[in-house]
Amino acid sequence: MRYLMIHWIDEAALNAEGTEFEIEVGEWAAEMDRRSVRLQGEPLRSVSGAATVRIRGGEVLVSDGPFAETKEQIAGFDLLECASMAEAAEIASQHPTARIGTFELRQIWDGAGQR
Repeated sequence: MRYLMIHWIDEAALNAEGTEFEIEVGEWAAEMDRRSVRLQGEPLRSVSGAATVRIRGGEVLVSDGPFAETKEQIAGFDLLECASMAEAAEIASQHPTARIGTFELRQIWDGAGQR
Protein backbone atom coordinates (compact mmCIF):
# COMPACT_ATOMS: atom_id res chain seq x y z
CA MET A 1 0.00 0.00 0.00
CA ARG A 2 1.15 3.50 -0.72
CA TYR A 3 1.16 6.24 1.92
CA LEU A 4 1.76 9.96 1.61
CA MET A 5 3.95 11.24 4.44
CA ILE A 6 3.36 14.98 4.69
CA HIS A 7 5.99 16.96 6.60
CA TRP A 8 4.57 19.69 8.90
CA ILE A 9 7.29 21.95 10.31
CA ASP A 10 7.60 25.39 11.89
CA GLU A 11 10.00 27.09 9.44
CA ALA A 12 11.78 28.86 12.30
CA ALA A 13 12.57 25.49 13.92
CA LEU A 14 13.68 24.08 10.58
CA ASN A 15 15.98 27.04 9.88
CA ALA A 16 17.53 26.69 13.34
CA GLU A 17 18.54 23.06 12.67
CA GLY A 18 21.26 23.81 10.13
CA THR A 19 23.49 21.61 8.00
CA GLU A 20 23.66 18.58 10.32
CA PHE A 21 19.88 18.20 10.08
CA GLU A 22 20.03 18.30 6.26
CA ILE A 23 22.69 15.58 6.33
CA GLU A 24 20.51 13.42 8.59
CA VAL A 25 17.52 13.87 6.26
CA GLY A 26 19.69 12.86 3.29
CA GLU A 27 20.87 9.76 5.15
CA TRP A 28 17.26 8.81 6.02
CA ALA A 29 16.20 9.25 2.37
CA ALA A 30 19.15 7.18 1.12
CA GLU A 31 18.33 4.35 3.55
CA MET A 32 14.63 4.33 2.63
CA ASP A 33 15.55 4.39 -1.07
CA ARG A 34 17.94 1.47 -0.50
CA ARG A 35 15.12 -0.46 1.20
CA SER A 36 12.72 0.48 -1.66
CA VAL A 37 10.27 1.94 0.86
CA ARG A 38 10.49 5.54 -0.37
CA LEU A 39 9.10 5.89 -3.89
CA GLN A 40 9.52 9.66 -4.14
CA GLY A 41 10.05 12.67 -1.91
CA GLU A 42 10.83 16.35 -2.13
CA PRO A 43 11.15 19.34 0.16
CA LEU A 44 9.05 22.40 -0.59
CA ARG A 45 10.19 26.00 -0.78
CA SER A 46 9.25 28.47 1.95
CA VAL A 47 5.60 29.34 2.55
CA SER A 48 6.53 32.95 1.73
CA GLY A 49 6.26 31.99 -1.96
CA ALA A 50 3.07 29.95 -1.63
CA ALA A 51 -0.37 30.79 -3.00
CA THR A 52 -3.88 29.52 -2.40
CA VAL A 53 -6.42 29.18 -5.21
CA ARG A 54 -10.18 28.82 -4.91
CA ILE A 55 -13.34 29.70 -6.81
CA ARG A 56 -16.10 31.61 -5.02
CA GLY A 57 -19.15 32.93 -6.81
CA GLY A 58 -17.65 31.90 -10.14
CA GLU A 59 -14.56 34.06 -9.53
CA VAL A 60 -11.03 32.65 -9.26
CA LEU A 61 -9.36 33.97 -6.11
CA VAL A 62 -5.58 33.71 -5.74
CA SER A 63 -4.08 34.74 -2.41
CA ASP A 64 -0.51 34.92 -1.14
CA GLY A 65 0.67 32.40 1.39
CA PRO A 66 -0.72 29.18 2.77
CA PHE A 67 -4.37 28.89 3.66
CA ALA A 68 -3.79 27.35 7.11
CA GLU A 69 -3.04 29.83 9.86
CA THR A 70 -0.78 27.68 12.01
CA LYS A 71 2.87 27.71 13.04
CA GLU A 72 3.57 24.44 11.29
CA GLN A 73 3.31 24.45 7.51
CA ILE A 74 3.75 21.74 4.90
CA ALA A 75 7.48 21.54 4.24
CA GLY A 76 7.71 18.48 2.02
CA PHE A 77 6.45 15.00 1.31
CA ASP A 78 7.51 11.43 0.83
CA LEU A 79 5.58 8.71 -0.96
CA LEU A 80 6.07 5.39 0.84
CA GLU A 81 5.33 1.78 -0.07
CA CYS A 82 4.50 -0.06 3.17
CA ALA A 83 2.54 -3.15 4.19
CA SER A 84 0.48 -1.24 6.77
CA MET A 85 -0.12 2.07 8.53
CA ALA A 86 1.93 0.70 11.43
CA GLU A 87 4.93 0.21 9.13
CA ALA A 88 4.47 3.69 7.63
CA ALA A 89 4.38 5.18 11.16
CA GLU A 90 7.56 3.30 12.08
CA ILE A 91 9.29 4.64 8.96
CA ALA A 92 8.11 8.19 9.74
CA SER A 93 9.39 7.93 13.32
CA GLN A 94 12.91 7.36 11.97
CA HIS A 95 12.92 10.63 9.99
CA PRO A 96 14.80 13.53 11.65
CA THR A 97 11.79 15.83 11.21
CA ALA A 98 9.91 13.76 13.80
CA ARG A 99 12.07 15.54 16.45
CA ILE A 100 11.02 19.07 15.44
CA GLY A 101 7.81 18.70 13.44
CA THR A 102 4.89 16.44 12.71
CA PHE A 103 4.07 13.93 10.01
CA GLU A 104 0.63 13.30 8.60
CA LEU A 105 0.32 9.84 7.08
CA ARG A 106 -2.46 9.21 4.56
CA GLN A 107 -3.02 6.04 2.59
CA ILE A 108 -3.31 6.69 -1.14
CA TRP A 109 -6.81 5.98 -2.35
CA ASP A 110 -6.64 3.16 -4.89
CA GLY A 111 -10.06 3.86 -6.42
CA ALA A 112 -11.72 0.92 -4.68
CA GLY A 113 -13.65 1.04 -1.44
CA GLN A 114 -14.09 4.04 0.78
CA ARG A 115 -12.09 7.22 0.67
